[in-house]
Amino acid sequence: MRLVRVVKKVKQRHKASTDLLRLLDEFRRMVNVCIAIGIEENVSSLKTLSLKSYHRLSRDILGYYGLCAISAATGILRNYRRAVRKNPQTRFPHARKLMLTTCYGFRIQNGLLRLPVGPRHYIYIKLNNHTLQVLSGLNARSITLTPDTLGISYAKETVEIKPEGYVGVDRNLDNVTVASTDGTVKAFDLSKATMIKADYRCVKSRLKRNDARIRTEVFSKYGESQRNRVQPILHNASKRIVEEAKTRRYGIAMEKLTGIRRLYRKGNFQSRNYRARMNSWSYGELQRQIEYKARWEGVKVIYVPARDTSKRCSICGYKTLESTQRRLWCPHCGAILDRDENAARNIAAGGLRFSPNGPPGEAVKGNPTTTVILRVDGGKLSPTTTNYSKAALRGLDRTSISYADRSDARSSSETI
Repeated sequence: MRLVRVVKKVKQRHKASTDLLRLLDEFRRMVNVCIAIGIEENVSSLKTLSLKSYHRLSRDILGYYGLCAISAATGILRNYRRAVRKNPQTRFPHARKLMLTTCYGFRIQNGLLRLPVGPRHYIYIKLNNHTLQVLSGLNARSITLTPDTLGISYAKETVEIKPEGYVGVDRNLDNVTVASTDGTVKAFDLSKATMIKADYRCVKSRLKRNDARIRTEVFSKYGESQRNRVQPILHNASKRIVEEAKTRRYGIAMEKLTGIRRLYRKGNFQSRNYRARMNSWSYGELQRQIEYKARWEGVKVIYVPARDTSKRCSICGYKTLESTQRRLWCPHCGAILDRDENAARNIAAGGLRFSPNGPPGEAVKGNPTTTVILRVDGGKLSPTTTNYSKAALRGLDRTSISYADRSDARSSSETI
């Protein structure tokens, strides 16, 4: 067990005063100045950008707001550099929305957030009961302000539990399938979220107004309404997954999904409706929710390679063939498997293998005592573990291998 610091955020609505709007606008202007300096000087590190831009910021605002503006601009510049490596024609970034992010100067007292705007000049924002209840007994670390929302980040120290097993989470468009290393399987239906997104796509497609400003405003309104309906569905599923892992003292293993959006671009010979459905898949948001909730509860989260998790048989490790209704057939062991359950089991088994506390000697080439993990190593074992692979492919336990077989495997590896 180890002690780690975890951070969460609580949000509420508020109505911005004239002084606050002026402060938000000045902060946005400073962020844009820092972005322009960073692009001009070709820098993206916090220290270098501070040295080159701090003296060029406004003196009419408190100094620590300038430091926070430099920090915000640094994050934007790093994202810009990453985007340019993928697409050299990426446009220069620019902060358009009124915003303020700071970790200095604010204080919470008597149910109010006190924010300085000048020497001995403060703005007060009333906090609602939910925000006060969440923050009771915890340390507020930073705040994020927009004209209509207030977000407060808070932290606590928690103990990360050493997992006794792993829960594999397979994310799909219409469901999330969870399988643990003891064989338990559960599925959470997300088809309602998919239907909500389809309805909003249909509504937005009927807007024919030839005015970009009107379209942006309408799409923004429908987008916020869609998120408000989809988020509770994802929160419900992620909360239940984390609660189950915490109760059973299990870790959580998920696939490392990268480059999914590139599979559904225009020109990939896919229908427009299919690309819209797949690009609306909230796999990243579900991952974010599971990860921060798990870390808050001390549950360990790891990521395993996503290659062939659905295609590889979770019983013998051989490549399966597609059957009907999202089912798979293994030509080696003859098993008929549900595609999602098979993937979740492979992810859970991969959690045992790729975790820091995995079987000893696993990564050592030619180690005669290599531990074979059934349902993971079945179809790709090295020649030094031939006798073990035969038992694994038959679905047998390691205890069924005789002492003579172990001696033969050890002597053969020494000869090699």
